[in-house]
Amino acid sequence: MNLTLGQKLFRTKPAERAHEDSHAHGGAGLNRTLGLFPLTMIGVGATVGTGIFFTMVEAVPKAGPAVILSFLIAALTAGLTALCYAELAGRVPASGSSYSFAYATVGEFAAFIVAACLLLEYGLAGSAVAIGWSDYLNNFLQNAFGWEIPASLRSPMFVSDHSNLTIHSGNFNLPPVLLVIMCCILLVRGTKESATTNAIMVVIKLAILAFFAAIAFTGFDANNFTPFFNTDNSKGFAGMAGVTAAAGTVFFSFIGLDTIATAGEEVKDPRRNVPIGILAALIIVTVFYLLVAMAAMGAQPAHLFEGQQAGLSVILQNVTGQAWPALVLSAGAVISVFSVTLVTIYGQTRILYAISRDGLIPKTFQKVNPRTGAPVSNTLIVCLVVGLVAGLVDATFLWDMVSMGTLTAFIVVSIAVPVIRAKQGPGAEHGFKVPFGPYFIPGLSVLACLYIMKDLPPATYRVFIIWMVAAVATYFLYSVRHSRLNRKN
Repeated sequence: MNLTLGQKLFRTKPAERAHEDSHAHGGAGLNRTLGLFPLTMIGVGATVGTGIFFTMVEAVPKAGPAVILSFLIAALTAGLTALCYAELAGRVPASGSSYSFAYATVGEFAAFIVAACLLLEYGLAGSAVAIGWSDYLNNFLQNAFGWEIPASLRSPMFVSDHSNLTIHSGNFNLPPVLLVIMCCILLVRGTKESATTNAIMVVIKLAILAFFAAIAFTGFDANNFTPFFNTDNSKGFAGMAGVTAAAGTVFFSFIGLDTIATAGEEVKDPRRNVPIGILAALIIVTVFYLLVAMAAMGAQPAHLFEGQQAGLSVILQNVTGQAWPALVLSAGAVISVFSVTLVTIYGQTRILYAISRDGLIPKTFQKVNPRTGAPVSNTLIVCLVVGLVAGLVDATFLWDMVSMGTLTAFIVVSIAVPVIRAKQGPGAEHGFKVPFGPYFIPGLSVLACLYIMKDLPPATYRVFIIWMVAAVATYFLYSVRHSRLNRKN
């Protein structure tokens, strides 16, 4: 029987089939080897090291000292959505993150839109993190060897101030491109971090942030918090408008928490450990972020953050009058951000693999090298795009685009909770359930995401709409005809 277009748009991939597909490659399931601690560290490791080293420079000019409220709003939103992820991870036993959740609940078309948002999130996040790595690498080289990378080789060609785009011909940001190339070499060879290595890296990251806070608090000045809210309305960021706009920027710093939900197939007692791991990681990340934000704001007036490269290192250097604290922090940032860039690109390739496996994009993205077990063509394409964006575009624009893609995906995940409860019924096997019924927490999650989205820059909406139009065109021109659900089992 031929399906109508409407039926094709809303057809779902049963959770059982998603589980089978996730085990199709290699013919065996994943081993449940992760306990609560390494699982929590995966969430913390995928989160810390992305935004906190960089976003203060973008967020403080919008919110002023009230950026602390921006972190709290972003944390609350991430927490509400994390609860939804925890329930869906138990009900949909498959890899693929929110894409798989959407495919099993709200239908193929919505899942493809979520996939487009995830590609935007992971791809631009990889570029943005690599750009921030460039600043800290240059700071490290200055403090360690008294040498810096030439300005033309660490500056982007396309620069945005949220309203205007300027082109600086002759500029190319080389360090992030080199970082992406190194990550590409590792990923093509099939290299990946173990849970133990990741836990060690997380401890190093948290120690570096605690080191920053301890020294920055020695230069704490309460006058730096007055006025608390941004009073400059020249860009529309005065008062709470600036706080909300900054929340959209710093939200980028929380996007790694969904990694815990995607690890559900490798977790011991996932119904207990996944929700606890998500909440524990959220608490740890939020505490450290607020600690860093408080210390940074106390050590430096808000107006100095704008345009400041390797900001946390510069703050330490100004507080102590010595180079060695900045050297330590820059070295820690270089190491931790390298690992996050690697994991981000890895996640992008695996999402593309899952979408290709379902027939919604060409088969090139699911071809796996039999020797290394890595999707080589997929990885090369992703690294090429991520590297070009990192080398040519400044990070100012990328932060907000990443947040837009993430928030849209989070909205769909939140909507999926009441949908899957209705589909599976009260007798379905499940673990963690979002408290207070299927509508209250997911509804708050949707509202919180929309609240943050409303103050993102107009340019972000314009580019996002163009990206969504391209995604919709791709779905109707290719995906709807090549979907594996067209094949009868």
